[in-house]
Amino acid sequence: MGLNRRVHMAPADPHFSYLPTLLACVTRSFFSFLDRIPYLILRTMGSQTSKPAVAPRAIKAAPVQTLSEKPLIEAPPVDPPEDEDPNETYASVTTSSLNRWHSSLEANPTLLLSRLVLSNIDPVASLASRSALVDDEKSFNVMLKGVGPKGEYPGPRVNQAQSGRCWLFATTNVLRYNIIETLKLGDFQLSQSYLFFYDKLEKSNYYLETVMELVDEPIDGRLMSYFNSSPIGDGGQWDMAYNLIEKYGIIPQTAYPESFSSSSSNQMDRLITSKLREYALLLRAASASGSASSMSASSLRRMKLNFLSEIYSTLSITLGSPPKPDEPITWNYDDRDGKFHTWTGTPKQYVINDPRNEFGKLYTVKKLGNVWGGRPVRYVNIPIEEMENAVIAGIKANTPLFFGCDSSKFAERNRGVWDTRLYDYKMAYGYDLQMNKAQRLIMSDSSAGHAMVITAVHLDESGRPIKYKIENSWSDTAGEKGWFMMTASWFREYVFQVVIPRSVADKKWTTILDGQDLIELDPWDPMGALA
Repeated sequence: MGLNRRVHMAPADPHFSYLPTLLACVTRSFFSFLDRIPYLILRTMGSQTSKPAVAPRAIKAAPVQTLSEKPLIEAPPVDPPEDEDPNETYASVTTSSLNRWHSSLEANPTLLLSRLVLSNIDPVASLASRSALVDDEKSFNVMLKGVGPKGEYPGPRVNQAQSGRCWLFATTNVLRYNIIETLKLGDFQLSQSYLFFYDKLEKSNYYLETVMELVDEPIDGRLMSYFNSSPIGDGGQWDMAYNLIEKYGIIPQTAYPESFSSSSSNQMDRLITSKLREYALLLRAASASGSASSMSASSLRRMKLNFLSEIYSTLSITLGSPPKPDEPITWNYDDRDGKFHTWTGTPKQYVINDPRNEFGKLYTVKKLGNVWGGRPVRYVNIPIEEMENAVIAGIKANTPLFFGCDSSKFAERNRGVWDTRLYDYKMAYGYDLQMNKAQRLIMSDSSAGHAMVITAVHLDESGRPIKYKIENSWSDTAGEKGWFMMTASWFREYVFQVVIPRSVADKKWTTILDGQDLIELDPWDPMGALA
């Protein structure tokens, strides 16, 4: 394994000899938890064809069940309108319906006031509850060791800017904590751009391999349409970061800093995506069985490598050429005491809550990954209360925790608050949002679209969580100088995944991770959402 190789050390820095082992322990001692409520098991598809880095394990086809649509959201009684037209079918929007709705609105003073105010300002931000914001002060009684009273640890707040790299920022924020403490560093970041470069290259290869594997699928079918929609999106998950670090190592940000397109990736992504779709058509044409241009598997892969050469050049031109994983680099740095150190070595030397499916099972998402042949993305499905317990144990064990959530819900970005009490829609609009967590997943209303780091928790007298301290990657201009807070109720509703150290995880969950057959979810399942 690359992270645990011998380090070539400059004599000036005896501390650094611990770093490769430290990073290896950090990256290999975590695994993903998801918490699920057992009333739906999704259909699973065939066995995973990409070769896993771990020992092969059977992938079960889960029994197909249908969602019980019992009235979890109570339907109100429907009274016929007073001026009901006996010839009205109610299949379309009619003038009589418009008149009736308008009259109802005009007769409601509360809705008239809402219209007067909310038509002139942000209709959501203006509903923020002052009492909730006052209650959501950011102090915590269980924090990482050696940090300030609000859960901060050394190092600058990070900024993913106009890119979708939150998962890489969350991963490197978790890893840098122990590096900062061990080496007594001040402002220090690991290079998110280094991992970003190789993630784009690996995703390009993953997409082209998938295209060749699915050559018999119709080009406009659901499966190919899904993979063609975003072959190299910026997002990812913890296991995908693990695969990158295991293969390419990791380096300080100063050795491969930000570029324009790492911080604003849209134009680069569009260019590469268009070329990849073009390559996909060429590979499908060349591999079509029985066609005059049909090629052998080895010839197809040589063709694919030529395509990847162009992708590599595009990435290097746009992002700058990164160090290769076996290329020596030298890092000079000052510790917090102002003492100079230097290190020379290679990057490899330097180095869910889904309330639909059954508890106590191991899940994966079909063809979710970035490194072809790398470790598959895996989730252990646990109840939300046990996920809370695992987070508390992790913070008490002095470990910052990577997690995935839906950051768009009940959020106040400027003040850095996530709280389910934050907005009173009923007061302004006359109705509440009533779907539960499972229903939001099923109806594509919520998924884990953002990754961050939990750094502290506040417990009540019985030891249950009240709120959590969050390190975000939206710069120090968002929240409280880059720090956010989420309430326990928000955690239960909108957190889907937490990465927990093995050392503090319940043995029954690690047993499932290590020994249970995988249950495979469809590629478009919300658990495959990339943060």
